[in-house]
Amino acid sequence: MYTKYRISNSRKSILATVKSCGDNLHVNAPCRFNNNTYLGNNVNLNGMAVGGSGKVVIGNNFHSGSECQIITNIHNYDHGTSIPYDANDIQKDVIIEDNVWIGNRVIILGGAYLHEGCIIQAGSVVIGDIPYCAIAGGHPAKVFKMRDVEHYESLKAQGKFM
Repeated sequence: MYTKYRISNSRKSILATVKSCGDNLHVNAPCRFNNNTYLGNNVNLNGMAVGGSGKVVIGNNFHSGSECQIITNIHNYDHGTSIPYDANDIQKDVIIEDNVWIGNRVIILGGAYLHEGCIIQAGSVVIGDIPYCAIAGGHPAKVFKMRDVEHYESLKAQGKFM
């Protein structure tokens, strides 16, 4: 298990690095973010690393599993000056709206947009849009089920957030 000291240092490092962070940041395992990251309120992190310098926006009431990654840069392979790619990186933003839950070892690639209330199955690779209240998984992540939207909206209206 992670020591309280390592978790405390990780939390301090996150707060010193990110552009902004809302209230109630919970860090339960070491994490690493870039300085182009915006964290909402009640963000719960169980081990996450952000690679690249692209913008990352994480909304309110976000929960991550362990060993998750967000990769915001890709190599310039199509229009580069050498093969297999050149020295220029292409930045792609990642947007994660409110009330999103991602499982263990999820990888989110640049250009991904996770809409409100979606859930990402453990071990998935997200490369595009995941719709409102969708449950998605796989490589690449595909929607295989929808949440009970009426129940979700009822809990949201009551302010019942974990």
